[in-house]
Amino acid sequence: MGRGPRVAGLPPRRLLSLLLLLGLAWGAAGSPGTDDLDICKTCHKYATCQQRDGKKICICNYGFVGNGRMQCVDKDECQFGATVVCGNHTSCHNTLGGFYCVCLGGYRATNNNTTFIPNDGTFCTDVDECEVPGLCRHGGRCVNTPGSFACHCVDGYLPENGPSPFHPARDATSCTEIDCGTPPEVPGGYIVGNYTSRLGSQVHYACKEGFFSATNDAVSSCTALGTWEPPKLHCQEVDCGSPPEVPHAILVGHPSSRPGTVAHYVCLEGFESRGGKISSVCTEQGVWSESTETCTEMMTEIKEASVFNDTCVRWQVNPGRVSSEIVYVIHIEGQRLDPMEGIHQETVNVTSDSRTPEVCLNLYQGTNYTVSISAAPPRRSVSVSIDFQTAGDDLLQDDGVFNISILNKTCLRLNRSSIKVGSERTYQFRVLGRRWYLDNFYHTLTFNITTKDPAPVTCLDLHPTTEYTVNVTLLGSPEQPSAQVTLRTAPAEKQIISNISVFNETCLRWRSEKMADTEEMYLFRILGQRWYQKEFAQEMIMNTTSSSQAPELCLDLRPGTNYSVSLQALSSQLPVLISLATQITEPPLPEVDFFTVHGRLLPRLRLKKVKETNGPISSYQVLVLPLALQSMFSCDSEGAASFFSDGSAANGYVAAELLARDVPDDAVLEVSIGDRLYYGEYYNAPLKTGTDYCIILRITSEWNRVRRCSCAVWAQVKDPAPLPTLPQMLGVGLGSVAAVMLLTFLSSSAV
Repeated sequence: MGRGPRVAGLPPRRLLSLLLLLGLAWGAAGSPGTDDLDICKTCHKYATCQQRDGKKICICNYGFVGNGRMQCVDKDECQFGATVVCGNHTSCHNTLGGFYCVCLGGYRATNNNTTFIPNDGTFCTDVDECEVPGLCRHGGRCVNTPGSFACHCVDGYLPENGPSPFHPARDATSCTEIDCGTPPEVPGGYIVGNYTSRLGSQVHYACKEGFFSATNDAVSSCTALGTWEPPKLHCQEVDCGSPPEVPHAILVGHPSSRPGTVAHYVCLEGFESRGGKISSVCTEQGVWSESTETCTEMMTEIKEASVFNDTCVRWQVNPGRVSSEIVYVIHIEGQRLDPMEGIHQETVNVTSDSRTPEVCLNLYQGTNYTVSISAAPPRRSVSVSIDFQTAGDDLLQDDGVFNISILNKTCLRLNRSSIKVGSERTYQFRVLGRRWYLDNFYHTLTFNITTKDPAPVTCLDLHPTTEYTVNVTLLGSPEQPSAQVTLRTAPAEKQIISNISVFNETCLRWRSEKMADTEEMYLFRILGQRWYQKEFAQEMIMNTTSSSQAPELCLDLRPGTNYSVSLQALSSQLPVLISLATQITEPPLPEVDFFTVHGRLLPRLRLKKVKETNGPISSYQVLVLPLALQSMFSCDSEGAASFFSDGSAANGYVAAELLARDVPDDAVLEVSIGDRLYYGEYYNAPLKTGTDYCIILRITSEWNRVRRCSCAVWAQVKDPAPLPTLPQMLGVGLGSVAAVMLLTFLSSSAV
């Protein structure tokens, strides 16, 4: 407020007294009389003429002080302070002849005007700035304070680029939604299903095939610090160790300790597995499965022994027990009719695979015999005995007739009906051997023996696994009687296959210890199994014939399979076992329908699970490439980038990855391109408008450190449409007016 002129050096009160004295002096000096003076015309311009008690006087207007005629000086109402004059939270502003009050920042007048005079009861009250929506920007929360306010970030958001709390007018702080980014990796593990990286999101882990964890704590959460909790899942590689021991059985080969490996067993001699093959499987839990079959001791029941041709014995074997050749021990004990001629004791071994074996024995005439028959150890048996008496000398005639019995597989005994003391005989042997499984194999022998022995024994040098016909003729006799016997030699007890090796993945090469230039037939028993397909089993039996001493054979095997191959030369009873694994090949092509989209929304990708015919499927990936790179894309390319990697816009990126175990077997899994979700560790980012894309579905198969892929182009997208509106995303039928109102509300809420 302006002030009037002052006399230098005099205070206002003393100046007023001086002016009164001068007025009185002027009147005494002969000034015009009051009766002749118009007082009202002498009033100060900031004064008003009023009549009081019959006189006219000049009184300064409200807001001024003085005599009303010579001086009306502005009164400074604000000199006592704004709080005294206007009240709390105010500022006082003096004007010429008056004043007004203004509320400080953060307060407002109760009369809702900008200025006020407190004489009407108006005062300043706090303004709640938080009533204004969006004052603290996106993600901020407003907290009112006396005369002001403060902004804090809400849960799920973090302050960036400034202090917290903050004021939007003076601070550059912004609230950014918490994004924990890509979850941490778990060695030997993978992420189950899809997820988001926002606050409170959870990621569930599981161990990959071939790994296991002792704990089930497999969850990591996105924290308020914008980081993932460290996962506590520890996946350890499965190692089953050495296969378990099976009583009375031996392990075949040297199986590995990886999951899916099958260990095979064979029973020891004298034991059998009545339920079939004995095996144990290395499970995903790192332990060998327990075999349901066991090796039980074999019991051979020998019964119904009988005598024929005076010195020959025949017996029967329980038919349920004969599965291979059995060695029989025949104990002979004879007492001559003449006590002076002593006792005849002898033990003979006979091998036979017949259910009714028989043997002709070299016995004395006129002797009482007890013959006991049992199976040779380690085979257990129920033995049988038979008592009989051989004919005396008075019944014999020297007619040259004889028969042949077989001893120890390849030895022949000639049994004459009668023998004259000191008589010498010559026998001619003609031997012809053939193998039933070889058309061009012949083995012939011809030789003579001369002996006085009444029951001569001749052992022949025969080939294993061969059927022989032996014809023996007694020479020097007019009738030349003859006898014939057939026998089959057993497979050799030694191994004739060595140095077996694998080449070209499915081919075998081995060394044969057979005789040179002799054909041999090899029997293959092949069993294929897959750890990732429990129901898969491939069994093959085949043979091949070769005269080479270094044969080779390529097998028709399925990819991605563990095989156990038993190779046996038919002339040997000992097979050779070898394990091999075929590599995987490209998985089947993805089953998708091709789309071309121009300026509109993409349909959902319908993902179907393919069959694991060529190896275990590990993952399904959706790749987004610039359309110009389609012709240069290699399906087997590794190191696929995520959307947030450098150069992803120019070189393409993986939008989604689904592990095979997360894809249902008999259902269709739908994925929307650009739905802003994480699939595995990859972010499914929205497509940019004005850009042309090629979208590819890739199927990956991995096994034994080998990776194979197959790809199919699902869609070519030119200038994709923007993201769907909210009603489209919600899938509801809002009207156009309702949609506009909804979007207007969302827009105003975001300010």
